[in-house]
Amino acid sequence: MRFMLLVKATQKSEAGILPEPSAFEAMRTFNESMVKAGVMLDADGLASSSKGARVSFAGGKPTVTDGPFTETTELVAGYWIISVKSKEEAIEWASRAPFDDDAVVEVRKFFEADDFPADAFAPGVHEQLFGPEWEAREKAMHEESQRRA
Repeated sequence: MRFMLLVKATQKSEAGILPEPSAFEAMRTFNESMVKAGVMLDADGLASSSKGARVSFAGGKPTVTDGPFTETTELVAGYWIISVKSKEEAIEWASRAPFDDDAVVEVRKFFEADDFPADAFAPGVHEQLFGPEWEAREKAMHEESQRRA
């Protein structure tokens, strides 16, 4: 199962205050432990919301709002994508993150084809959405995105 561990922004991260060098080293060590365990698929930090924007859709029309945004509890400062056997294992990894007491890591499962049972759709629709053709298209998109990374 794949999970995204979302690191919530803090007032410090939104203000652009960089962590101490020791915090960078602790994060590097933590990331290396996930790589060695074979669970980390991707990870990165994000710039503050002042360097971003939101695109919202009201009535199907996009509206762009430039950052910064005030509610830090709703913002993401970074992420890991991991592949583990269970939600409990994902929580265990999130619990090991080397953060101080004001950090929050949200654990979210990715949807997988198995999460959409065949009986939830009209006859034939599940096969159309998640069958061999769909799998081939998904694989091709993934391979193309990895070539461009």
